[in-house]
Amino acid sequence: MGLRINDIIPNLTVETDQGTFALHDWIGDQWAILFSHPKDFTPVCTTEFGAVAQLADEWEKRGTKVMGISVDGVEEHKKWKGDIEAFAGAKAGFPIIADTDLAVAKAFDMLPAEAYLPDGRTPADTATVRAVFIVSPDKKLQLTMTYPMSVGRNFAEVLRALDGLQATFGNPIATPANWTVGQDVIVALSLNDDQAREKFGEIDVKLPYLRTAKHNA
Repeated sequence: MGLRINDIIPNLTVETDQGTFALHDWIGDQWAILFSHPKDFTPVCTTEFGAVAQLADEWEKRGTKVMGISVDGVEEHKKWKGDIEAFAGAKAGFPIIADTDLAVAKAFDMLPAEAYLPDGRTPADTATVRAVFIVSPDKKLQLTMTYPMSVGRNFAEVLRALDGLQATFGNPIATPANWTVGQDVIVALSLNDDQAREKFGEIDVKLPYLRTAKHNA
């Protein structure tokens, strides 16, 4: 069975260019984002790692750790980081998992159990290792996105989704389409109108099942 939202992520021990970690220990009491790539020294992935590096202050602001995953070894990761930093003009201070045995790719359901790395492989052999996983402090998977190799990921959307997850985590609210911080939120149906007004103050009843309120961050 694949990894699904609200599942606790596997507590794998992973080797990275910054040392060896158990994933749950590395996450600690923070939010975490894992983003995977099929191979080092590939063009789209280099731009994506660069985008993550440029957003270092934004991740820190949100109490969020980031970790890359790539199906290559530690030494390749260290060399590739030089290209990433030169391209992005920013330090790539996050660790990258060396998933040469495909343990992470398989545990996170990015590859089937029988997958292997053929001799002379290309990125196409691990093309589905292009996912984003957002994990909450309780080690549960909160969101996943998977992209094809031809489409670079939009990390502004990853940030927006992270903001939405953090706003709604443990709160009886949801966010509407295209929501950004500061906009109204949707009141959960678990609250009746009186309970909603008691909690949020004024509510805007757009439809019996669609009520919005100001979000007090």
